[in-house]
Amino acid sequence: MEPFTMAAVASAVTTVTSGALSGAGGEMGRRSSEALAGLVRRMRRRDADPDPGSPQDPEPGTPQDPDPEASADRDPGVRADEPSLLPATDEERRELARQLWESSRTSPGFARDVTAWLRETGWLGSRAVPAVAPGASRPRMLPPANAAFTDREALPDQIARVLDGEDRADGVPAVVVLVGPGGIGKTAAAVHCAHRLTERFPDGQLYIDLQGQSATTALTPSEALVRLLDALRVPTDRLPADERRLSELYRDCAAERRMVVVLDNAHSERQVRPLLTAAPESLAIITSRYRLDRLAADPGAKVIRLDPLTTADSVRLLTRIVGRDATAGRGPGPGVAAVAERCGGIPLALCETGARVAVREHLTWDTVERQLSERAHRREQEALSMDDRSARAAVDLTTDVTYGELSPRAALLYRMLGVWPWPGISVGAARKAVDAADDDEARALLDELAGVHLLEEVGEERYRFHDLVRDHAARRGEAEDRHADRAAAVRRVVGWYLGFAAAADLRVIPGRWRLGPAYARLAPPADRDSMHPAGRLALAELRAERENLAAAVRAAEHHGFDELAWQLCEAMWGLHLRLGFHEQWVETHLKGVAAARRSAAEFGDPRAEGRMLVQLAFAHMGLESWAEAEEALLNAAAADERAGHHRGQASAVEALGLLRLKQWRYPEAQRSFEEARQVLGRIGPGDDGAADVPRALALLDHHTGRALRGQERYGEAVRRLHEALAHFRALPEPDLYNEGRVYMSLGETHLDAGDAEAARVCLDEAIATMGREGAELQHADAAEMRARCARALADPAGEAGDLRTAVALYETAGDEASVARVRARLAELEVA
Repeated sequence: MEPFTMAAVASAVTTVTSGALSGAGGEMGRRSSEALAGLVRRMRRRDADPDPGSPQDPEPGTPQDPDPEASADRDPGVRADEPSLLPATDEERRELARQLWESSRTSPGFARDVTAWLRETGWLGSRAVPAVAPGASRPRMLPPANAAFTDREALPDQIARVLDGEDRADGVPAVVVLVGPGGIGKTAAAVHCAHRLTERFPDGQLYIDLQGQSATTALTPSEALVRLLDALRVPTDRLPADERRLSELYRDCAAERRMVVVLDNAHSERQVRPLLTAAPESLAIITSRYRLDRLAADPGAKVIRLDPLTTADSVRLLTRIVGRDATAGRGPGPGVAAVAERCGGIPLALCETGARVAVREHLTWDTVERQLSERAHRREQEALSMDDRSARAAVDLTTDVTYGELSPRAALLYRMLGVWPWPGISVGAARKAVDAADDDEARALLDELAGVHLLEEVGEERYRFHDLVRDHAARRGEAEDRHADRAAAVRRVVGWYLGFAAAADLRVIPGRWRLGPAYARLAPPADRDSMHPAGRLALAELRAERENLAAAVRAAEHHGFDELAWQLCEAMWGLHLRLGFHEQWVETHLKGVAAARRSAAEFGDPRAEGRMLVQLAFAHMGLESWAEAEEALLNAAAADERAGHHRGQASAVEALGLLRLKQWRYPEAQRSFEEARQVLGRIGPGDDGAADVPRALALLDHHTGRALRGQERYGEAVRRLHEALAHFRALPEPDLYNEGRVYMSLGETHLDAGDAEAARVCLDEAIATMGREGAELQHADAAEMRARCARALADPAGEAGDLRTAVALYETAGDEASVARVRARLAELEVA
C-alpha cells in the first residue's frame, strides 16, 4: 500500500468539497466528490457498528449489497433517509480529513480505498498536479504598442534598474506603479515598457484593464482574477468560488513563470493586491490615477509619477502623428509649438489634435491654435480635483474642437454611444445607436470617429472610448439631444444585444425550453446538437460579448426596460451554465428577478419571475451560497405555482434536487425529483410546456438514478437509468448527447457496485456516442473512466490504452489540467 500523509488528505478534502460546491473541476470534480461521499458513508457505518468482531472492509472492487432491498436496511445505525451533508466550512473539512485519516490507520482496506481516491483526484503526495502546468500557456495579451509614443524613453531603463537594483530583496517580485491624471499616457507608457522588456519575460505577458476610473466602474478582484486565469487557460468550470482561493490558484499558476503583468487603471490597493504574483522573476506594472502609497511599503513597489510632456516633446509627438513632411508644410514652427502648449502636454489631447490635422490636408497649425484659443475663452472651468483639472480641461478643449468638425451623422453616433458606458463598441451596436441604414454606414461613421482619435480601435471592428472622451460625449448629448431620443438609442442597442444573445443561445443549448418573445422570431437550428461546431462558435461569440451583455442588463434596468432586462438574462443562460462567471451571473440575474416582477405587475409574462429565480439559484450554487440558492429555488417554485406555470415549477423543484445532489443529500434529492415528476404530470396535451415533458421526464429519470446510486441502491439505480435511456430514445428528436451521459452514469453505477465488466460495456456505448457527437471532453472522461475498469480487472495494458486515448482528447479540447493528471497516471504505470 502506498503511504499518504494527513496533509494530503486535508488538501484533497478541501479542494474536492469546495470544488464540488462551486461546480469546479467538471465531471472529474463531481466524481471525486461523490467518491468521497461513499468513503464517508462507509466510515460512518464502521463507526456505528457496535460489534468489535464485525468483518473488515471488503477488498476494493467487491460488490457491496447489490440487492436494492438490502441496501435500505443494511445498517441499523444509519437511517436510509438521513441526509449526508457535504462539509461547507474549513473547520468541517479539517474534521472530516482527521476522521478519514484515523479510520485509515485502523483499517487496511479503507486505507487502500482512500489511497485510490487520492490518486484519482491527483493530490497524492508529491504527485500533486497544478491546475495548469507551468509553461502550458504563454499568454500574449499586451495591446499593440503606439508607434507615436514620445518622451517616456527613459522609463524602460528606470524599470530595468528596479529589476536589477542591488536593493531589491532576493525572491521578491518587482512591482512598478505609474501614477498620473487621466489622459497623461499611463496605459501607453506601461504597454510600451512591457513590450520593450518582453525578452526578459519569456513565459508571457498578461494585461487587464481594471476599469478603476471610479469605484462604480472598477472590476472586483474576483472578476479580474477570473479574467487572468482565463488567459492562463484555466478552464472556467474549474475556478473556485471565492476570492481567496482564486488568488491562491492564480499565484500557483504563476509561481514558476517569468511574466510581465500590466494591471491598468487600478482604483485601490484592495483591488490590486490579490492580483500580484509571488513569482520572484516576475514584473507587475500598475497604472492608476490614485496614489497607491501603501504598495511602496508592501510589497516595496517603485512609484513613478508621469508628468505632462514638455513643449518640445509635445511638438515631437504631434510631428510623429501628422508626419514630419506634412508638419513642415503646415506653417511655421511657432504654430506647432502654440498648439502643443494649448494641449497642456497631455498626450490624449495631443493625439486627438494630431489625428485631426493628419486627416485634414489643408488645415494649418495657426488655424488649429486659433480654434483652440477661441474655444478656451468660451469654456467654463468645471469643479475638478487639482490633480485632474489641467488634464480634463486640455482634453475637453481639444475634443470640443474635434467634435465641431465631425459630419452630422458621426457627431450623432458620438453622442448616442456616449449615453452609456459600453465596455466595447461593435459595428452592430453602432448601427442600432443611430438607426443606420446598414453595417457599411456604421463602419464608415466609426472609422470617422477613430480617425480623429475620439474612439480607440482595440480589435477587429471593435472600439472603445477613453473615459474622459466618453464623458465629453455624454455632456454633448445632454446639451443637444432630447432625453427621449437618447433613451431610444439605448433601447435600440439593448434590443440588438438581446437579439444577438438569443440567436446564439439557441445554438448553444438547442433543446431547452425558453421564455420571451425574443425567441419567437428565431427558427431552431437545423442541427439541434449543442456539441456541433455551430454551438461552440455561438458560445465563443457570447463569451466575447459577455461584458457588453452585462452592461446591456444594467442599461435596461437604469432606463426601465424591464421586458428587455429579464429576457437578456434568459438569453445568457447557456453562456453562464457552460462557462460560469458566477459573480456577473448573480449581478445580472438579481436585476432580472426584479425586472420580471415589475413587468409582471404591468401585464408582463408572469412566468418570468420563477425562471429568473431558478437561474439565479444556479449562480448562487457556483459561489457556494447555499442558503441563497435554496431560498431562490423555493421562491421560484412558489412563484410558478402562483402563475399556474407547471413547467417552470417542475424546473425549480428539479433544480432543488440537483442542489441536494451536490450536498450529498441523496434521499432529499430523490424526493425532489419525484415531486418534479408529479408536477409535470399536471401538464395536459396542448398546455404550456407540453412539448418539453417527454425530455424533462427522461432527465428526471437520469437524476433519480444518480440519487439512488448515491444511496448505494445500485439495483434500483440501474433500472431507473435504463428507463432514462428508453425515454431518451423515444423522443421525437433524438438527444444522443444525453443518451451518452446516461451510459456514463450506468458505467459509474456498475463500477461502484463492483462489476467492472458491466461498467466497461456501458462505457463503450458512451464512448461511441460521444465520439459521434464530437464531444471531446465527455469522450475523454468516458475513456478515463474505462481505464478505471481496466485497473479493477488487473489489465494494465488496457488501462494505458484508455488513458492515452483520454490524453489525446483532452489535448484536443484544451483541458491541460486533465492532460497533466492523466499523464501522471501513465507515468505511474510505466514505472510499475
